[in-house]
Amino acid sequence: MAYQALYRKYRPKTFSDVCGQEHITETLKNEIATGTTVHAYLFTGTRGTGKTSCAKILANAVNCTDTKDGNPCLECESCRASVNGENTDIVEIDAASNNGVDSIRELRERINFAPASSKYRVYIIDEVHMLSIGAFNALLKTLEEPPSHVIFILATTEVHKLPATILSRCQRFDFRRIDPQKICERLQFIADSEGLTLTPEAATLIASAADGGMRDALSILDLCASSSKNIDEATVESVCAMAGNDYLLELADFIKHRQTEDALLMLDKLHNSSVDMLRLLSELISHYRDLMIIKTVNDANRPIVCSTSRLKALEEQAADYDIKDIMYTLNCLQASTALMQNGNRRCEMEMAIIKLCEPSVAVDLEALERRIRALENGVTAPPPVKTAPPKVDKPAPVEIDDSEPPLPEPPIEEDIPLPTPVDNTPNPDGVAQVKEWSDILDILKTTCPLIAGVLGDSKAYIKGDYLLIDAKNSQFRTLIKTANGMYKDHIRKAAEQVLGTTYKLGPYNAEKQNKASDPLLSLADKLKNLDFNQ
Repeated sequence: MAYQALYRKYRPKTFSDVCGQEHITETLKNEIATGTTVHAYLFTGTRGTGKTSCAKILANAVNCTDTKDGNPCLECESCRASVNGENTDIVEIDAASNNGVDSIRELRERINFAPASSKYRVYIIDEVHMLSIGAFNALLKTLEEPPSHVIFILATTEVHKLPATILSRCQRFDFRRIDPQKICERLQFIADSEGLTLTPEAATLIASAADGGMRDALSILDLCASSSKNIDEATVESVCAMAGNDYLLELADFIKHRQTEDALLMLDKLHNSSVDMLRLLSELISHYRDLMIIKTVNDANRPIVCSTSRLKALEEQAADYDIKDIMYTLNCLQASTALMQNGNRRCEMEMAIIKLCEPSVAVDLEALERRIRALENGVTAPPPVKTAPPKVDKPAPVEIDDSEPPLPEPPIEEDIPLPTPVDNTPNPDGVAQVKEWSDILDILKTTCPLIAGVLGDSKAYIKGDYLLIDAKNSQFRTLIKTANGMYKDHIRKAAEQVLGTTYKLGPYNAEKQNKASDPLLSLADKLKNLDFNQ
């Protein structure tokens, strides 16, 4: 006889055998016992949680001639035929491969025939969300008012894809992820029945990898049993190509202490050991998720599935982590998950590790905040504070003819010839070029990319307590006068971070002083470009 997979061999045959879905099985048992079954059911939930098993049990129970507290007896002729797959009145349809309108029309024609040997003809439509719009429309009327001898059981993992008209015609049951402790108990029972030795730590690791799905857990156990009859944590990690707890802890330590080289060498070692990078990324996300839970949830309520020794190691590592760094790491890893689907997995994983170890290479705001926190905490030496150039008094106001009404003095001097100084030392005209302007633009690329792009080919000068900006892009003046001063604030803060002083902002014009001979024209030109800060 051919070998039968464990998840098929130990598939529940009664509602009482179903693990972790008592809120559903008790209701179905009561309906069977009281004869109040409905014409259409909808089972929804994640994979491997018992939807198809409950559908088969329900189909068997409604036709059983001697139910026991709502469970099928498994002894009558109908039950034996159902268990052996010989009951022609129980029809299973895979909507993934029969999703056209013609398949549903054929079904509508067949349901009018009476059952061959059972009380009900039961149609189990698996992955029903795969039906086309036309197929759904063809199913609507039949689903609402089927013949009295027909029961529909629809199963899906993506209930949000079903039309509301279908949902309203079914009695809906939502299957939950199975509790890890219940998965461990079931695994131990099956291991004992199969003559396997399964350590509690290995059972916990399998339950964690199964993510609430019993079928996945049994498939992993089946795979481990093929490798060894004595199943421990090492067996599970080897068979499933997992990174292992120690590797995750060590890799997280490398990231915490910014040991980029060590982290990349570890990735190389894991890659050469045939560890799948996508699986490693998923495990690393789970690892940091556990750290996040430890930092935010009290001991008694922590939703973490792991052994006692691993929990202790996680607690020790979490004590050295800041919750903001954990959140930043999780965001970076989650973003890499999507990129890894279509790109080079190893390269994407290495890039993610470099970003985590070297925040300076990341261009997002969170990376900048992390660098600032590191400076505040003394992780790296702060840069020397740069002193602002000495203030220079403004030149004396221009004298004008008393016969003309006086013009107001402009807030800043703008029409200043372009100097070519080599440092921030003011020239005789009281203007100094800012040689650190590129550093300021680098910060703006992170905090405000739009204004940084507009200032790409610009220069800046200091005159007294003003920072004068010489921007070639005509959009600069438009942006700087809008957005309620948001762009001005970004420039001021970036300049303060680099220069150590808060400056007022003003425009800089490098025109030749060909109008200096006429004071009135000069003053009139100055009034055209008032200070940004007004």
